Amino acid sequence: MEIPAINLKAIVLLHWLLTVWGCMVGLPLSYAWGNFGVLAVGVWAIAQRDSIDAVLLFLLGMILTILTDIIHFGIYYPLNDFQAERRFSAGMAILNLLLKPASCFFVYQMYRERGGDYNVNFGFPSVSRNRDTYQSIDQPEESSSPPNPFNQAQDGKPGVRTY
Repeated sequence: MEIPAINLKAIVLLHWLLTVWGCMVGLPLSYAWGNFGVLAVGVWAIAQRDSIDAVLLFLLGMILTILTDIIHFGIYYPLNDFQAERRFSAGMAILNLLLKPASCFFVYQMYRERGGDYNVNFGFPSVSRNRDTYQSIDQPEESSSPPNPFNQAQDGKPGVRTY
């Protein structure tokens, strides 16, 4: 199963739009600062296409904002005030929170594509299968010298033993 390639620009643009709509009414400035700060790191990751650090920091920031968004909703979600603006703003902020785990997964795949070596197995199929490093068992390795299974020198003298 091949995972579709999602552009980092689309992820940043989607979360920017949902964050703007989520910040319209009801949530504090800490919600806006946290999410827009992480999106600024996402813009850095877009600008430097070969930077592993930018993508890793964007991924860690997205994971951290999942936690802070849950805390913000637990504290500031309106219980009795359901005006249209508040409902729309809260709905967009909740949709932003629901899409973040999928975005984190795609950003992690981009981190792996850029050469990141932090190996975490979430149980999902990988983006590509690189089989260049596998050794074929069908064909023996070709070497320039004949096999020497007893570690003997070529001139008949006993070789150095390794223990």
